[in-house]
Amino acid sequence: MRKQRKYRYNAPLHIKQKMLSAHLSKELRIKYGTRNIPVRKGDTVKVSRGQFKKKQGKVERVILKQERVFVAGIETIKRDGSKVLFPLSPSNLIIIEVEMSDKRRKEKLEKGKNFASQSKGMKQQNAGHQQAKAVPAKSISASSMKEEKRVKK
Repeated sequence: MRKQRKYRYNAPLHIKQKMLSAHLSKELRIKYGTRNIPVRKGDTVKVSRGQFKKKQGKVERVILKQERVFVAGIETIKRDGSKVLFPLSPSNLIIIEVEMSDKRRKEKLEKGKNFASQSKGMKQQNAGHQQAKAVPAKSISASSMKEEKRVKK
């Protein structure tokens, strides 16, 4: 087992929680000003890789120890004919709709939203300031300084 895989496998649960992050859709990314957030039960996700690509559903269950997510409607058929939910990696999911019943999660996303709007305003201000371009200063080397001293004498 390589070191990165060993680290992921043996990581404590508070770090594994962060590893369970999935990308946000383009609309949510603009809205909340962040690229990814940890997947939670109740989020609506879209599968972006694998045999279930382009399928959507609500997250039914998240197994933190195995770093796997189970989505409603994405099932596999066992040999005895019964259907079971298929475990997916959060890296292959895109969050389409965020479940906002958790107060802390809501605060964190709102904080990111405020930061994104502030940084957007700063970019617009900086664009106005950069219209007047400054001419780069002439670089002075040691040899050019010696020549100037000779000329002055």
